[in-house]
Amino acid sequence: MATFLQQLVNGISLGAIYALIALGYTMVYGVLKLINFAHGDVFMVGAFTGYYLANGIGVRAASSLMSNPEASGFGRLLSKGILGGGVAEPSLFTALIVMLLVMVICALIGVIIERFAYRPVRKYSRLTALITAIGVSLLLENGGQLVFGADPKSYPQLIAAKNISLPGGVTVTNQDLIVLIIALGLMVALQFIVYRTKTGKAMRAVSFNLQSAKLMGINTDRIIAFTFALGSALAAAAGVLVAIRIPRIDPLMGILVGLKAFVAAVLGGIGNIPGAVLGGLLIGLTETMVVGYLSPTYKDAVAFAILILILLFRPTGLLGSVAQEKV
Repeated sequence: MATFLQQLVNGISLGAIYALIALGYTMVYGVLKLINFAHGDVFMVGAFTGYYLANGIGVRAASSLMSNPEASGFGRLLSKGILGGGVAEPSLFTALIVMLLVMVICALIGVIIERFAYRPVRKYSRLTALITAIGVSLLLENGGQLVFGADPKSYPQLIAAKNISLPGGVTVTNQDLIVLIIALGLMVALQFIVYRTKTGKAMRAVSFNLQSAKLMGINTDRIIAFTFALGSALAAAAGVLVAIRIPRIDPLMGILVGLKAFVAAVLGGIGNIPGAVLGGLLIGLTETMVVGYLSPTYKDAVAFAILILILLFRPTGLLGSVAQEKV
């Protein structure tokens, strides 16, 4: 029972991160009927942006300065903290500041991708847009290796790890709990934006019928750009949260994680926001249970096998509905 509870907690924490990324897939598909394959790579860019921002405020420098007090040049500049004038201590406040800055930067990247890559081909077939999405994905992956370097990097410790004992013999870290709370908070904020704001109402109108939304006076270009910005910001937050749990990043980290998040979106019902959350949690729980009871070797295969089985019996996903198209 203790093993089950332990894996359950781990799975929910991991699944919440998958859900954040899956929300970006499902929102873009909802308004454009486009699978944004570059979304997983925006997650990677977010993780690396957080890496350099954290180094910039001196988070990583605390250990490196003690091990090398004679450091000079760029290393000494980092050790003093470019933004803060000193070494920043690992804390929740530091992590939130880094995450918010990363979300803003990646939101701008999402708007740029939409404006210069997807908007010009929007009038063409969906296949053209799909090929463009794959091209943007490859550009970000190879550009990431060129700019960030191909070697994996160790992430700064944004939050000092502490073990917390729960009833039933379950042990979790404060990092897992913080990641889960932040992820759930972002999901609640998204629900509020989509269902309680004027912009969210416009998003739902564009999702329902793009042409009718234009006729009703909605600036669809602005709403689509906002959707990309919102999805990219969530992916960026997920990149920082993943790095808090697993402090090792590389320029190709978005490929597999992005595929799993896409699976989560399809599993819950592509275009359905609650479905994306449900699908992310199911994928996270499945992975951790397979690791705990079978072998880490099979975790990816089992996740995709479950997707295939569910889609065989319910092609629209768990919470998806059949959309009737006029021809």
